[in-house]
Amino acid sequence: MTNTSLKIEINSLPQNLRQEVADFVAFLKNKASLKSKLKAREFGFAKGKIILSPDFDEPLDIFEKYK
Repeated sequence: MTNTSLKIEINSLPQNLRQEVADFVAFLKNKASLKSKLKAREFGFAKGKIILSPDFDEPLDIFEKYK
């Protein structure tokens, strides 16, 4: 769809729907600006912050009857 045909389609809408289109455009602009503000994730950022218990790989007692 070309810009001209898009403008014609939007202008053919009732005023309340044109306002919804304007609101949606503002939402998309805000969404795009938020994505550009996020910095890239740093590998290993959470290293050492999560600790698993020593018996993490041990079978659970509730599964004893299935052996």
